[in-house]
Amino acid sequence: MRIGRSLKRAKEKPTTDGTLLCEVSENVKRLMKELGHSSDLSVRMIESPHQKSVKAAVIHLDGLADGNIINENIVNPLIQWFKENNQTLTEMEERASHILTVSQVTVKESWQEFLSAVLTGDTVVLLNGSTKAFIASTKSQPSRAITEPTSQTVIRGPKDSFTENLRTNTSLIRARIQNPDVRLESLKVGSVTQTDIGIMYIQGIADESIVEEVKERVKGIDIDGVLESNYIEELIRDDSATIFPLLLNTERPDAVVGNLLEGRVAIIIQGTPFVLIVPAIFSQFFQSPEDYYQNQYISSFLRMLRFGAFFLSMYASAIYLALVTHHQGLIPTTLLVSLMGQRENVPFPAVVEILVMEMAFEILREAGIRMPRAIGPAVSIVGALILGQAAVEAGFVGAAVVIIVAISAISSFTLPNTSLVNVTRGIRFMLIFISAFIGLYGILLFTLCIWLHMSSLRSIGVPYFTPFAPFRLKEQRDVFFRFPLPSLLKKSSRK
Repeated sequence: MRIGRSLKRAKEKPTTDGTLLCEVSENVKRLMKELGHSSDLSVRMIESPHQKSVKAAVIHLDGLADGNIINENIVNPLIQWFKENNQTLTEMEERASHILTVSQVTVKESWQEFLSAVLTGDTVVLLNGSTKAFIASTKSQPSRAITEPTSQTVIRGPKDSFTENLRTNTSLIRARIQNPDVRLESLKVGSVTQTDIGIMYIQGIADESIVEEVKERVKGIDIDGVLESNYIEELIRDDSATIFPLLLNTERPDAVVGNLLEGRVAIIIQGTPFVLIVPAIFSQFFQSPEDYYQNQYISSFLRMLRFGAFFLSMYASAIYLALVTHHQGLIPTTLLVSLMGQRENVPFPAVVEILVMEMAFEILREAGIRMPRAIGPAVSIVGALILGQAAVEAGFVGAAVVIIVAISAISSFTLPNTSLVNVTRGIRFMLIFISAFIGLYGILLFTLCIWLHMSSLRSIGVPYFTPFAPFRLKEQRDVFFRFPLPSLLKKSSRK
Protein backbone atom coordinates (compact mmCIF):
# COMPACT_ATOMS: atom_id res chain seq x y z
CA MET A 1 0.00 0.00 0.00
CA ARG A 2 1.37 3.38 -0.97
CA ILE A 3 0.61 4.87 2.46
CA GLY A 4 2.56 2.14 4.21
CA ARG A 5 5.62 2.67 2.00
CA SER A 6 5.64 6.43 2.42
CA LEU A 7 5.21 6.18 6.16
CA LYS A 8 7.97 3.62 6.43
CA ARG A 9 10.33 6.10 4.84
CA ALA A 10 9.05 8.78 7.19
CA LYS A 11 9.83 6.64 10.20
CA GLU A 12 13.43 6.32 9.05
CA LYS A 13 13.91 10.10 9.39
CA PRO A 14 15.55 11.29 12.60
CA THR A 15 13.11 12.54 15.17
CA THR A 16 13.07 16.19 16.18
CA ASP A 17 13.68 16.62 19.86
CA GLY A 18 15.22 19.04 22.31
CA THR A 19 14.55 22.64 23.21
CA LEU A 20 14.48 25.81 21.18
CA LEU A 21 17.63 27.83 20.59
CA CYS A 22 18.08 31.37 21.84
CA GLU A 23 18.81 32.74 18.36
CA VAL A 24 15.63 33.30 16.32
CA SER A 25 17.39 32.96 12.97
CA GLU A 26 18.78 29.55 13.96
CA ASN A 27 15.32 28.29 14.93
CA VAL A 28 13.93 29.55 11.61
CA LYS A 29 16.70 27.83 9.64
CA ARG A 30 16.12 24.58 11.47
CA LEU A 31 12.38 24.80 10.88
CA MET A 32 12.80 25.47 7.16
CA LYS A 33 15.16 22.52 6.92
CA GLU A 34 12.70 20.27 8.75
CA LEU A 35 9.89 21.27 6.38
CA GLY A 36 12.07 21.03 3.28
CA HIS A 37 11.88 24.78 2.55
CA SER A 38 8.16 24.40 1.96
CA SER A 39 6.62 27.26 -0.04
CA ASP A 40 3.62 27.59 2.28
CA LEU A 41 5.75 28.33 5.33
CA SER A 42 5.46 32.02 6.19
CA VAL A 43 8.05 33.74 8.43
CA ARG A 44 7.67 37.44 9.25
CA MET A 45 10.61 39.09 11.03
CA ILE A 46 9.84 42.17 13.18
CA GLU A 47 12.71 44.27 14.53
CA SER A 48 12.74 46.98 17.17
CA PRO A 49 13.69 50.45 15.87
CA HIS A 50 15.54 51.08 19.14
CA GLN A 51 17.75 47.95 19.18
CA LYS A 52 18.42 45.74 16.14
CA SER A 53 19.17 42.79 18.39
CA VAL A 54 15.58 42.94 19.68
CA LYS A 55 13.43 41.15 17.14
CA ALA A 56 10.64 38.61 16.83
CA ALA A 57 9.63 36.01 14.25
CA VAL A 58 5.97 35.34 13.42
CA ILE A 59 5.70 31.85 11.92
CA HIS A 60 2.69 30.05 10.42
CA LEU A 61 1.58 27.90 7.49
CA ASP A 62 -0.53 29.58 4.81
CA GLY A 63 -3.95 27.98 4.44
CA LEU A 64 -4.07 26.54 7.95
CA ALA A 65 -3.93 29.83 9.87
CA ASP A 66 -6.30 32.78 9.63
CA GLY A 67 -4.40 35.62 7.92
CA ASN A 68 -6.69 38.36 9.23
CA ILE A 69 -6.21 37.29 12.85
CA ILE A 70 -2.44 37.13 12.35
CA ASN A 71 -2.26 40.63 10.91
CA GLU A 72 -4.67 42.33 13.30
CA ASN A 73 -3.98 40.48 16.55
CA ILE A 74 -0.32 39.48 16.27
CA VAL A 75 1.73 41.40 13.71
CA ASN A 76 0.27 44.87 14.23
CA PRO A 77 0.38 44.72 18.07
CA LEU A 78 4.00 43.53 17.93
CA ILE A 79 5.06 46.34 15.57
CA GLN A 80 3.30 48.93 17.72
CA TRP A 81 4.83 47.49 20.88
CA PHE A 82 8.38 47.58 19.46
CA LYS A 83 7.90 51.20 18.41
CA GLU A 84 6.67 52.41 21.77
CA ASN A 85 8.81 50.33 24.13
CA ASN A 86 12.47 49.63 24.74
CA GLN A 87 12.40 46.79 27.26
CA THR A 88 14.66 43.98 28.39
CA LEU A 89 14.19 40.39 27.28
CA THR A 90 12.66 39.38 30.62
CA GLU A 91 10.10 42.18 30.39
CA MET A 92 9.33 41.20 26.81
CA GLU A 93 8.66 37.58 27.79
CA GLU A 94 6.36 38.69 30.60
CA ARG A 95 4.40 41.02 28.35
CA ALA A 96 4.24 38.88 25.19
CA SER A 97 1.19 36.88 26.24
CA HIS A 98 -0.72 40.12 26.89
CA ILE A 99 0.27 41.76 23.61
CA LEU A 100 -0.98 38.92 21.42
CA THR A 101 -4.71 39.65 21.40
CA VAL A 102 -6.00 36.23 20.39
CA SER A 103 -8.35 33.88 22.23
CA GLN A 104 -5.62 31.58 23.53
CA VAL A 105 -1.85 31.92 23.99
CA THR A 106 0.32 29.13 25.38
CA VAL A 107 4.04 29.08 26.11
CA LYS A 108 6.17 26.06 25.16
CA GLU A 109 9.89 25.38 25.19
CA SER A 110 10.04 22.01 23.41
CA TRP A 111 11.01 21.92 19.75
CA GLN A 112 8.51 19.14 19.07
CA GLU A 113 5.65 21.17 20.56
CA PHE A 114 6.73 24.20 18.55
CA LEU A 115 6.80 22.15 15.32
CA SER A 116 3.45 20.53 16.09
CA ALA A 117 1.85 23.94 16.68
CA VAL A 118 3.02 25.21 13.29
CA LEU A 119 1.81 22.09 11.48
CA THR A 120 -1.65 22.23 13.08
CA GLY A 121 -2.37 25.82 12.03
CA ASP A 122 -1.33 27.85 15.06
CA THR A 123 0.93 30.88 14.80
CA VAL A 124 4.18 30.85 16.78
CA VAL A 125 6.01 33.97 17.94
CA LEU A 126 9.72 33.59 18.78
CA LEU A 127 11.67 36.29 20.60
CA ASN A 128 15.38 36.66 19.98
CA GLY A 129 17.34 35.52 23.03
CA SER A 130 14.46 33.47 24.44
CA THR A 131 13.97 29.71 24.35
CA LYS A 132 10.21 30.10 24.71
CA ALA A 133 7.68 29.78 21.90
CA PHE A 134 4.47 31.80 22.24
CA ILE A 135 1.77 29.80 20.46
CA ALA A 136 -1.29 31.80 19.40
CA SER A 137 -4.47 29.97 18.43
CA THR A 138 -5.16 30.95 14.82
CA LYS A 139 -6.43 27.70 13.29
CA SER A 140 -8.63 28.25 10.25
CA GLN A 141 -8.94 24.93 8.48
CA PRO A 142 -11.16 24.90 5.39
CA SER A 143 -14.42 22.95 5.78
CA ARG A 144 -17.66 22.59 3.88
CA ALA A 145 -20.96 23.96 5.06
CA ILE A 146 -23.34 21.93 7.20
CA THR A 147 -25.75 20.10 4.89
CA GLU A 148 -28.29 17.27 5.04
CA PRO A 149 -26.99 13.74 5.67
CA THR A 150 -26.15 11.89 2.47
CA SER A 151 -26.06 8.30 3.76
CA GLN A 152 -29.06 8.53 6.11
CA THR A 153 -32.11 10.18 4.61
CA VAL A 154 -34.14 12.36 6.98
CA ILE A 155 -37.93 12.51 6.67
CA ARG A 156 -38.75 14.00 10.04
CA GLY A 157 -36.11 15.38 12.36
CA PRO A 158 -33.04 17.63 12.29
CA LYS A 159 -31.55 17.93 8.82
CA ASP A 160 -28.01 18.92 9.77
CA SER A 161 -25.10 16.52 9.52
CA PHE A 162 -21.50 16.30 10.60
CA THR A 163 -18.70 17.72 8.47
CA GLU A 164 -15.01 16.87 8.16
CA ASN A 165 -14.08 19.45 10.81
CA LEU A 166 -13.79 18.06 14.33
CA ARG A 167 -14.61 21.34 16.09
CA THR A 168 -17.72 21.82 13.96
CA ASN A 169 -18.87 18.33 14.91
CA THR A 170 -18.30 18.83 18.63
CA SER A 171 -20.18 22.14 18.48
CA LEU A 172 -23.19 20.41 16.86
CA ILE A 173 -23.28 18.00 19.80
CA ARG A 174 -22.76 20.63 22.49
CA ALA A 175 -25.52 22.76 20.97
CA ARG A 176 -27.92 19.91 21.76
CA ILE A 177 -26.53 18.98 25.19
CA GLN A 178 -25.94 22.17 27.15
CA ASN A 179 -24.77 20.39 30.26
CA PRO A 180 -21.50 20.75 32.19
CA ASP A 181 -21.24 16.96 32.53
CA VAL A 182 -20.42 16.55 28.84
CA ARG A 183 -16.75 15.57 28.61
CA LEU A 184 -14.48 15.86 25.57
CA GLU A 185 -10.95 14.48 25.62
CA SER A 186 -8.59 15.02 22.69
CA LEU A 187 -5.92 12.65 21.43
CA LYS A 188 -3.67 12.46 18.39
CA VAL A 189 -3.43 9.23 16.42
CA GLY A 190 -1.06 8.50 13.55
CA SER A 191 2.70 8.87 13.76
CA VAL A 192 2.74 10.91 10.53
CA THR A 193 -0.74 12.41 10.04
CA GLN A 194 -1.19 13.30 13.75
CA THR A 195 -4.96 13.15 13.32
CA ASP A 196 -7.05 14.77 16.04
CA ILE A 197 -9.43 12.37 17.79
CA GLY A 198 -12.14 13.48 20.19
CA ILE A 199 -13.69 11.12 22.76
CA MET A 200 -17.00 12.50 24.03
CA TYR A 201 -19.28 11.16 26.75
CA ILE A 202 -21.55 12.33 29.57
CA GLN A 203 -20.06 11.88 33.01
CA GLY A 204 -22.49 10.22 35.38
CA ILE A 205 -24.34 8.43 32.57
CA ALA A 206 -21.54 6.66 30.72
CA ASP A 207 -19.92 3.65 32.38
CA GLU A 208 -16.48 4.75 33.59
CA SER A 209 -14.95 1.35 32.83
CA ILE A 210 -16.11 1.55 29.21
CA VAL A 211 -14.81 5.12 28.89
CA GLU A 212 -11.39 4.10 30.20
CA GLU A 213 -11.33 1.07 27.92
CA VAL A 214 -12.07 3.23 24.88
CA LYS A 215 -9.31 5.68 25.85
CA GLU A 216 -6.78 2.91 26.32
CA ARG A 217 -7.60 1.31 23.00
CA VAL A 218 -7.37 4.59 21.10
CA LYS A 219 -4.13 5.53 22.83
CA GLY A 220 -2.69 2.12 22.01
CA ILE A 221 -3.21 2.50 18.25
CA ASP A 222 0.08 2.26 16.40
CA ILE A 223 -0.51 3.38 12.83
CA ASP A 224 1.07 5.87 10.48
CA GLY A 225 -2.05 7.68 9.30
CA VAL A 226 -5.80 7.93 9.91
CA LEU A 227 -7.81 8.96 6.85
CA GLU A 228 -11.28 7.81 7.85
CA SER A 229 -13.18 6.49 10.86
CA ASN A 230 -12.87 2.88 9.67
CA TYR A 231 -9.14 3.03 10.47
CA ILE A 232 -10.03 3.53 14.13
CA GLU A 233 -12.91 1.05 13.98
CA GLU A 234 -10.74 -1.82 12.75
CA LEU A 235 -8.01 -1.17 15.30
CA ILE A 236 -10.14 -0.98 18.45
CA ARG A 237 -12.82 -3.59 17.74
CA ASP A 238 -12.86 -6.74 19.83
CA ASP A 239 -12.90 -9.22 16.94
CA SER A 240 -11.15 -8.25 13.73
CA ALA A 241 -12.22 -11.42 11.87
CA THR A 242 -16.01 -11.04 12.09
CA ILE A 243 -18.15 -9.73 9.24
CA PHE A 244 -20.55 -8.00 11.63
CA PRO A 245 -20.01 -4.31 12.51
CA LEU A 246 -19.04 -3.98 16.17
CA LEU A 247 -19.10 -0.17 16.19
CA LEU A 248 -21.94 2.04 15.02
CA ASN A 249 -21.17 4.91 12.65
CA THR A 250 -23.42 7.84 11.81
CA GLU A 251 -23.27 11.32 10.34
CA ARG A 252 -26.36 12.55 12.22
CA PRO A 253 -25.75 14.68 15.35
CA ASP A 254 -29.14 13.76 16.83
CA ALA A 255 -28.23 10.05 16.63
CA VAL A 256 -24.99 10.70 18.52
CA VAL A 257 -26.76 12.76 21.17
CA GLY A 258 -29.35 10.03 21.68
CA ASN A 259 -26.63 7.44 22.21
CA LEU A 260 -24.70 9.71 24.58
CA LEU A 261 -27.84 10.04 26.68
CA GLU A 262 -28.01 6.24 26.81
CA GLY A 263 -24.49 6.06 28.26
CA ARG A 264 -22.44 5.37 25.15
CA VAL A 265 -19.20 6.98 24.00
CA ALA A 266 -18.69 8.91 20.76
CA ILE A 267 -15.38 8.92 18.88
CA ILE A 268 -15.02 11.93 16.59
CA ILE A 269 -12.26 11.91 13.97
CA GLN A 270 -10.85 14.92 12.16
CA GLY A 271 -11.30 14.61 8.41
CA THR A 272 -14.47 12.49 8.26
CA PRO A 273 -18.17 13.25 8.85
CA PHE A 274 -18.81 9.80 10.32
CA VAL A 275 -18.72 9.54 14.11
CA LEU A 276 -18.20 6.18 15.82
CA ILE A 277 -20.44 5.13 18.71
CA VAL A 278 -19.39 2.47 21.23
CA PRO A 279 -20.41 0.06 22.52
CA ALA A 280 -22.77 -1.10 19.77
CA ILE A 281 -25.16 -4.02 19.98
CA PHE A 282 -26.89 -5.87 17.14
CA SER A 283 -30.37 -4.41 17.67
CA GLN A 284 -29.03 -0.84 17.36
CA PHE A 285 -28.48 -1.28 13.63
CA PHE A 286 -32.24 -1.60 13.13
CA GLN A 287 -33.04 1.59 15.00
CA SER A 288 -33.34 5.00 13.41
CA PRO A 289 -33.55 8.39 15.17
CA GLU A 290 -36.85 8.91 13.38
CA ASP A 291 -38.36 6.07 15.41
CA TYR A 292 -38.53 8.51 18.32
CA TYR A 293 -39.92 11.40 16.27
CA GLN A 294 -43.23 9.76 15.37
CA ASN A 295 -46.03 7.65 16.83
CA GLN A 296 -44.85 4.64 18.82
CA TYR A 297 -47.11 2.21 16.95
CA ILE A 298 -45.89 3.35 13.55
CA SER A 299 -42.30 3.21 14.79
CA SER A 300 -42.79 -0.33 16.13
CA PHE A 301 -44.34 -1.48 12.86
CA LEU A 302 -41.48 -0.02 10.82
CA ARG A 303 -38.90 -1.58 13.11
CA MET A 304 -40.52 -5.00 12.77
CA LEU A 305 -40.56 -4.43 9.03
CA ARG A 306 -36.82 -3.83 9.09
CA PHE A 307 -36.17 -7.04 10.99
CA GLY A 308 -38.31 -8.96 8.50
CA ALA A 309 -36.61 -7.32 5.54
CA PHE A 310 -33.20 -8.16 7.02
CA PHE A 311 -33.96 -11.88 7.06
CA LEU A 312 -35.75 -11.71 3.70
CA SER A 313 -32.71 -10.07 2.14
CA MET A 314 -30.44 -12.88 3.34
CA TYR A 315 -32.68 -15.93 3.00
CA ALA A 316 -35.06 -15.35 0.05
CA SER A 317 -32.69 -16.48 -2.70
CA ALA A 318 -31.26 -19.37 -0.66
CA ILE A 319 -34.67 -20.74 0.36
CA TYR A 320 -35.96 -20.53 -3.22
CA LEU A 321 -32.88 -22.38 -4.46
CA ALA A 322 -33.17 -25.06 -1.76
CA LEU A 323 -36.86 -25.68 -2.52
CA VAL A 324 -36.40 -25.86 -6.28
CA THR A 325 -33.28 -28.00 -6.11
CA HIS A 326 -33.73 -30.33 -3.11
CA HIS A 327 -37.20 -30.02 -1.61
CA GLN A 328 -39.71 -29.84 -4.46
CA GLY A 329 -42.20 -31.71 -2.30
CA LEU A 330 -42.58 -28.68 -0.04
CA ILE A 331 -43.81 -26.50 -2.94
CA PRO A 332 -47.56 -26.53 -3.69
CA THR A 333 -48.31 -28.49 -6.86
CA THR A 334 -49.78 -25.59 -8.79
CA LEU A 335 -46.83 -23.34 -7.99
CA LEU A 336 -44.34 -26.13 -8.74
CA VAL A 337 -45.85 -26.71 -12.18
CA SER A 338 -45.60 -22.98 -12.89
CA LEU A 339 -41.98 -22.82 -11.78
CA MET A 340 -40.97 -25.90 -13.75
CA GLY A 341 -42.72 -24.47 -16.82
CA GLN A 342 -40.67 -21.28 -16.53
CA ARG A 343 -37.42 -23.24 -16.22
CA GLU A 344 -38.21 -25.63 -19.07
CA ASN A 345 -36.19 -23.68 -21.63
CA VAL A 346 -33.51 -22.42 -19.21
CA PRO A 347 -30.19 -24.15 -20.01
CA PHE A 348 -28.55 -23.51 -16.61
CA PRO A 349 -29.06 -25.02 -13.15
CA ALA A 350 -31.01 -22.97 -10.63
CA VAL A 351 -27.86 -22.05 -8.69
CA VAL A 352 -26.31 -20.53 -11.83
CA GLU A 353 -29.50 -18.53 -12.46
CA ILE A 354 -29.44 -17.10 -8.95
CA LEU A 355 -25.73 -16.28 -9.00
CA VAL A 356 -25.91 -14.61 -12.43
CA MET A 357 -28.78 -12.35 -11.38
CA GLU A 358 -27.27 -11.59 -7.97
CA MET A 359 -23.93 -10.64 -9.53
CA ALA A 360 -25.68 -8.56 -12.19
CA PHE A 361 -27.51 -6.62 -9.50
CA GLU A 362 -24.33 -6.12 -7.45
CA ILE A 363 -22.60 -4.73 -10.55
CA LEU A 364 -25.52 -2.37 -11.18
CA ARG A 365 -25.45 -1.26 -7.54
CA GLU A 366 -21.74 -0.43 -7.71
CA ALA A 367 -22.17 1.30 -11.06
CA GLY A 368 -24.96 3.44 -9.66
CA ILE A 369 -22.76 4.48 -6.72
CA ARG A 370 -19.64 5.27 -8.78
CA MET A 371 -21.38 7.01 -11.67
CA PRO A 372 -21.97 10.79 -11.55
CA ARG A 373 -25.05 11.65 -9.51
CA ALA A 374 -26.90 13.05 -12.51
CA ILE A 375 -26.94 9.70 -14.34
CA GLY A 376 -26.22 7.15 -11.61
CA PRO A 377 -29.86 6.40 -10.60
CA ALA A 378 -30.97 6.30 -14.23
CA VAL A 379 -28.26 3.79 -15.13
CA SER A 380 -29.10 1.46 -12.24
CA ILE A 381 -32.88 1.58 -12.74
CA VAL A 382 -32.88 1.29 -16.55
CA GLY A 383 -30.10 -1.31 -16.42
CA ALA A 384 -32.05 -3.48 -13.98
CA LEU A 385 -35.26 -3.30 -16.03
CA ILE A 386 -33.58 -4.00 -19.34
CA LEU A 387 -31.32 -6.77 -18.07
CA GLY A 388 -34.11 -8.51 -16.17
CA GLN A 389 -36.59 -8.43 -19.03
CA ALA A 390 -33.99 -9.34 -21.64
CA ALA A 391 -32.66 -12.24 -19.55
CA VAL A 392 -36.16 -13.72 -19.16
CA GLU A 393 -37.08 -13.29 -22.83
CA ALA A 394 -33.77 -14.80 -23.95
CA GLY A 395 -34.32 -17.83 -21.75
CA PHE A 396 -31.21 -17.36 -19.60
CA VAL A 397 -33.20 -17.18 -16.35
CA GLY A 398 -36.75 -17.74 -15.21
CA ALA A 399 -39.11 -14.93 -14.25
CA ALA A 400 -39.35 -16.25 -10.67
CA VAL A 401 -35.60 -15.82 -10.19
CA VAL A 402 -35.78 -12.17 -11.22
CA ILE A 403 -38.59 -11.60 -8.72
CA ILE A 404 -36.72 -13.34 -5.88
CA VAL A 405 -33.47 -11.44 -6.53
CA ALA A 406 -35.35 -8.13 -6.77
CA ILE A 407 -37.11 -8.79 -3.45
CA SER A 408 -33.78 -9.62 -1.77
CA ALA A 409 -32.13 -6.48 -3.12
CA ILE A 410 -34.97 -4.12 -2.28
CA SER A 411 -35.30 -5.55 1.24
CA SER A 412 -31.67 -4.66 2.02
CA PHE A 413 -32.40 -0.98 1.39
CA THR A 414 -34.84 -0.82 4.32
CA LEU A 415 -31.98 -1.05 6.82
CA PRO A 416 -31.01 2.36 8.25
CA ASN A 417 -27.29 1.54 8.54
CA THR A 418 -25.18 0.69 5.50
CA SER A 419 -22.75 -1.41 7.57
CA LEU A 420 -25.45 -4.03 8.11
CA VAL A 421 -26.45 -3.86 4.43
CA ASN A 422 -22.98 -5.05 3.48
CA VAL A 423 -23.31 -7.91 5.97
CA THR A 424 -26.52 -9.12 4.30
CA ARG A 425 -24.78 -9.05 0.91
CA GLY A 426 -21.98 -11.31 2.14
CA ILE A 427 -24.18 -13.75 4.05
CA ARG A 428 -26.61 -14.00 1.12
CA PHE A 429 -23.94 -15.46 -1.17
CA MET A 430 -22.77 -17.88 1.53
CA LEU A 431 -26.32 -19.15 1.99
CA ILE A 432 -26.79 -19.57 -1.77
CA PHE A 433 -23.75 -21.82 -2.05
CA ILE A 434 -24.72 -23.86 1.02
CA SER A 435 -28.34 -24.31 -0.06
CA ALA A 436 -27.21 -25.45 -3.53
CA PHE A 437 -25.40 -28.42 -1.97
CA ILE A 438 -27.33 -29.31 1.20
CA GLY A 439 -30.66 -27.51 0.88
CA LEU A 440 -32.66 -26.39 3.89
CA TYR A 441 -30.50 -28.48 6.24
CA GLY A 442 -27.48 -26.42 5.22
CA ILE A 443 -29.40 -23.19 5.74
CA LEU A 444 -30.42 -24.24 9.25
CA LEU A 445 -26.89 -25.36 10.11
CA PHE A 446 -25.36 -22.14 8.80
CA THR A 447 -27.95 -20.08 10.69
CA LEU A 448 -27.08 -21.87 13.92
CA CYS A 449 -23.38 -21.14 13.37
CA ILE A 450 -24.13 -17.45 12.73
CA TRP A 451 -26.22 -17.17 15.90
CA LEU A 452 -23.52 -18.85 17.97
CA HIS A 453 -20.91 -16.56 16.45
CA MET A 454 -22.97 -13.47 17.21
CA SER A 455 -23.50 -14.61 20.78
CA SER A 456 -19.73 -14.81 21.27
CA LEU A 457 -19.01 -11.30 19.97
CA ARG A 458 -18.23 -8.31 22.19
CA SER A 459 -18.27 -4.58 21.54
CA ILE A 460 -15.81 -2.93 23.95
CA GLY A 461 -16.51 -5.80 26.31
CA VAL A 462 -20.32 -5.58 26.03
CA PRO A 463 -22.09 -8.71 24.64
CA TYR A 464 -23.03 -7.97 21.04
CA PHE A 465 -26.27 -9.94 21.17
CA THR A 466 -27.63 -8.10 24.21
CA PRO A 467 -30.46 -8.20 25.32
CA PHE A 468 -31.03 -11.63 23.75
CA ALA A 469 -27.83 -13.27 25.00
CA PRO A 470 -27.59 -12.63 27.88
CA PHE A 471 -31.35 -12.27 28.07
CA ARG A 472 -32.50 -9.05 29.75
CA LEU A 473 -36.24 -8.60 29.89
CA LYS A 474 -36.27 -4.90 30.85
CA GLU A 475 -34.15 -3.94 27.86
CA GLN A 476 -36.60 -5.57 25.43
CA ARG A 477 -38.70 -2.40 25.52
CA ASP A 478 -36.70 -0.82 22.72
CA VAL A 479 -35.74 -3.76 20.49
CA PHE A 480 -38.59 -5.11 18.36
CA PHE A 481 -41.11 -2.56 19.63
CA ARG A 482 -40.67 1.05 20.63
CA PHE A 483 -42.34 1.60 23.97
CA PRO A 484 -43.67 5.06 24.93
CA LEU A 485 -40.92 7.61 25.56
CA PRO A 486 -41.67 8.10 29.29
CA SER A 487 -40.94 4.42 29.91
CA LEU A 488 -37.66 4.64 27.98
CA LEU A 489 -36.29 7.78 29.58
CA LYS A 490 -34.30 7.35 32.74
CA LYS A 491 -32.66 9.84 35.02
CA SER A 492 -28.91 9.54 35.39
CA SER A 493 -27.35 9.38 38.81
CA ARG A 494 -25.16 12.40 39.35
CA LYS A 495 -22.51 12.77 41.95
